[in-house]
Amino acid sequence: MKFIHTSDWHIGRHFHNVSLLEDQKHVLQQLLEHIKQQAVDAVVIAGDIYDRSVPPAAAVTLLDDVLNEICVVLGIPVLLISGNHDSAERLRFGARQLRQAGLHIIGELSQLNQPIRIRGNAQEVCFFGIPYTDPESVNAHFKPDVEVSTHDQAHRYLVEQIISTKPTDVPCVLISHCFVEGWDESESERPLSIGGADRISIDVFTGFDYVALGHLHSPQHKGERQIRYSGSILKYSFSEQHQRKGVTLVEMNAEGMHSATHLPLQPLRDMRILEGELNVLLEQGKTDPHQDDYLLVRLTDKHALLDPMGKLRQVYPNVLHLEKPGMLAMSEQTITRDRKKHNELDMFRDFFEQTHGQVLTPAQELALNATLTDIHKGAQG
Repeated sequence: MKFIHTSDWHIGRHFHNVSLLEDQKHVLQQLLEHIKQQAVDAVVIAGDIYDRSVPPAAAVTLLDDVLNEICVVLGIPVLLISGNHDSAERLRFGARQLRQAGLHIIGELSQLNQPIRIRGNAQEVCFFGIPYTDPESVNAHFKPDVEVSTHDQAHRYLVEQIISTKPTDVPCVLISHCFVEGWDESESERPLSIGGADRISIDVFTGFDYVALGHLHSPQHKGERQIRYSGSILKYSFSEQHQRKGVTLVEMNAEGMHSATHLPLQPLRDMRILEGELNVLLEQGKTDPHQDDYLLVRLTDKHALLDPMGKLRQVYPNVLHLEKPGMLAMSEQTITRDRKKHNELDMFRDFFEQTHGQVLTPAQELALNATLTDIHKGAQG
């Protein structure tokens, strides 16, 4: 039995005020191709389908198109849980009716002990889902039987409820949206709580044949090979520039997980960091085959620059953020020394060259010298 594990689509996300909807549509089309080529028996989405609880209309339309293609056109069941970015109530609207079309939405704690059985060519697998929840929600739902104060305690209690009724005749998969302690995080993940109370211990999950995790954006597994994050479908921060985005193809047999394979997704525009002097980057950009990538640019120039963002966007139209560590690195002593070495004429020469792209003519230098002399005489008088 084969299924694809994916998560953290964040449909409708904006990055530095730029909509990523076109980029998301591009990689989700690749996901559909993977589903067809691999002839999978199911698709698992481990939360954060949308980027915010009230998604824009275009985001809802894109998700509707993708799910219709998978469930209706291809006839492949989809199992999804709500993440911390989703509104569980909105996400599960029409869930009972949609189940008839093969779309299984797990968005409330009352569904914990309602396994979804999917049969492949030669193996049946039982799926359970834990929608994103916090300790307060667990306490409210199960009161007065439980009182937990951390995400780990809450998760342990929920997993215990599942294990108490988990079948033993077939392999079992758990879908969860949470933060496993000690695993690699990125800048784009919203904290679930403060002070580390959102961390989950990995030993919570050892009773399952595969654990499909969502929330952390880097595809990864540590220790137990059957406990995995598929990672997000796109890079959502510059801290993720070296991550290999994709989805995970999981093969199950009677003994449990047989294999897990990373299937890559190629972005419409990559997200990367460029570093160097402005003139060097401008020249490089003229022949860069990936000019349209989303960029953070760190300029190493140690002198003032006129409109560096405007100049960079002439060759790199999607520069989203600009940093100037070269200027910040200069000490006050260096700045003072440079100012002493440059008189008014030197500074005006630099300003004129940057604004006009050419040097002062001899006649202009004479006129400027005369003007500066008059200014000094007036100041002394």
